[in-house]
Amino acid sequence: MNTEIDRERGVLSPADRAYLLGEREMSHDQSKRNAEARIRRRIRAGICDFDLFLQTLPEKDRRQVFDPPESDEELIGGVRAMLAFAYLGLEESGGDFESVLERAVRSCEEYLAAAESDETVSVDVTFEVETTVDSSLSDVVARLEADEPVMPRELFTVVMQGDHDPTVHDRITLVNVDDDELKDGFLERMATYLDANVRYANDSRAIIDFEGEGRDDEPER
Repeated sequence: MNTEIDRERGVLSPADRAYLLGEREMSHDQSKRNAEARIRRRIRAGICDFDLFLQTLPEKDRRQVFDPPESDEELIGGVRAMLAFAYLGLEESGGDFESVLERAVRSCEEYLAAAESDETVSVDVTFEVETTVDSSLSDVVARLEADEPVMPRELFTVVMQGDHDPTVHDRITLVNVDDDELKDGFLERMATYLDANVRYANDSRAIIDFEGEGRDDEPER
């Protein structure tokens, strides 16, 4: 999660970011409702602006927005969050993310083939999601309360679900942190969001520390 408030204004103003991060208090319930309504309108307007970007923004400008993607973790994290936000929003409201994604990819592949190779193409897009229950949230919370290790994605799910406050613990031990998907600064961003520090006991084990003090028996990597 990107917690930098004073970035250049995008969809959100710095004040909006401060509010969402809990660093700006509203004195009245009506002020809170007004802020939330304003943020919803800005998000919706920002999403609609992408149609304009796609249709009118010159290719050179589009390339510069994303260049170079392999070295910009903040950008890649934002793109991932953008897709995740769209997926959650459509699924929760009864929309069909699959059909939206398929049409988007198909039209882009047709454009790329015409622009780069002067060809027309038929595009087959397959999107499949298969979920397997690994653990329940209550089980993850029970392990946290017993000071037992959890996996990073389990902790992230608990944080996003919001019923259990991880910051009540002095520290949380994470295992399987050597997953390739976590090598883009995921743990560091989650620790920043929780106002904690992350340190590595070894290649597969890390500590989210809410006290800011490490234990002598756990060497840092």
